[in-house]
Amino acid sequence: MSNIVKRSLTGIIYVAVMLGGTLLHPIIFAIVFATLLFFTQYEFYAMVEKAGHHPSRIIGSVFGVIFFLICFGLSNNYLPRQFGFAFIPIVVILLVVEIFRSNKHTLENGGFSTLGFAYIALPFSLMNFVVHTSVNGQNTFYPWIMVGVFFILWINDSAAYVFGTSFGKHKMCKNISPAKSWEGLIGGAVFAIIMGIVNAVMFQAISMVSWVGIALLTVIFGTLGDLFESKIKREIDVKDSGTILPGHGGFLDRLDSLLFVIPAIFIWLIFTGNV
Repeated sequence: MSNIVKRSLTGIIYVAVMLGGTLLHPIIFAIVFATLLFFTQYEFYAMVEKAGHHPSRIIGSVFGVIFFLICFGLSNNYLPRQFGFAFIPIVVILLVVEIFRSNKHTLENGGFSTLGFAYIALPFSLMNFVVHTSVNGQNTFYPWIMVGVFFILWINDSAAYVFGTSFGKHKMCKNISPAKSWEGLIGGAVFAIIMGIVNAVMFQAISMVSWVGIALLTVIFGTLGDLFESKIKREIDVKDSGTILPGHGGFLDRLDSLLFVIPAIFIWLIFTGNV
């Protein structure tokens, strides 16, 4: 099977899982994204091991899922607000685990275990509060904001690729990601804003100004998220974070932009009164 066919089939399945997992039901959302969280965090730890470090892969990934489920309970009002402080004992446990491991470099290993939690589990967990948002003054399951963010992110990536390959002459970060150009960034931003305006027409729970703000934040933080993972891979000297997605690499390769976008969108929704 040619690489283009593999990429296309994988891309279709990926989009179907992301949209279906978001739209169908809150429980389906929790199952799909808790699963994606586990494998993405585990993949990050496996990649870090290639650089000679030894984070707690299973324990870190499991506690990432636990925190995600706690946030799911909070966003659905199943749990009291006090459970929101659960990240504190989780971070402590990730560090304490290193006391009982036989590996050397306790500080490094504990630091990377905690980094995986902050880098991957925290953004995934915040997604719960994006899909459970305030609509007409009531907290409810409203997955369309998250779907709109996906649309903006995918349109931005596609337009940035087209404009970058067609007109890209001024490189953004040649030493980190040689393919990225300022022309691609601008082209992606224009289409992202257009998609934000379209979202405002389709999903009217938030205003057009809010959607345009979301589009701009998605462009900025999505680009930073992509560059961050690219720099990690360059320093570790790996091409992809994994091989589970034929033609696309690993889960982290597909979700790197989203990991930086979600916290920014979450804060934006708080300031605009939608969370």
